Amino acid sequence: MKIDEKLLREIIHFHESKKLKFILNINEKAFPLSNVKITNSSTPLSKPNVRGGVYFSNTSVFKIVGTTDNLSLLPLLSKSMLGPNSQFQELEIVSKIPQNNHIKKVSIYTNLTSSMQASSHLELSMDIVGIR
Repeated sequence: MKIDEKLLREIIHFHESKKLKFILNINEKAFPLSNVKITNSSTPLSKPNVRGGVYFSNTSVFKIVGTTDNLSLLPLLSKSMLGPNSQFQELEIVSKIPQNNHIKKVSIYTNLTSSMQASSHLELSMDIVGIR
């Protein structure tokens, strides 16, 4: 799946000005995300490469970080990360943006790269791998 950078930059722009709502869908359950940040950062690679023979990585990557206070998500994440699994499970994050006087639903597809649990919330860090 490809990343439509123009659409992703539109999402970033709208989110910075209007604070869009984001919902993580996993195993047919919806988890609202808050404190969402979308960034583009460089990787330590000098050219695109397949890392560890498992997944493709470019010289830069769009990342999305968000938190949820619904800790029931935690057991569902064990199937999502590399380590215990040989492949990432793609996670879908949905939002809606205004476009041409309409509201357009967008799906952002991600790979979970890390999660951090606190007593009241869970912070998820994900690489964006596709958008529709």
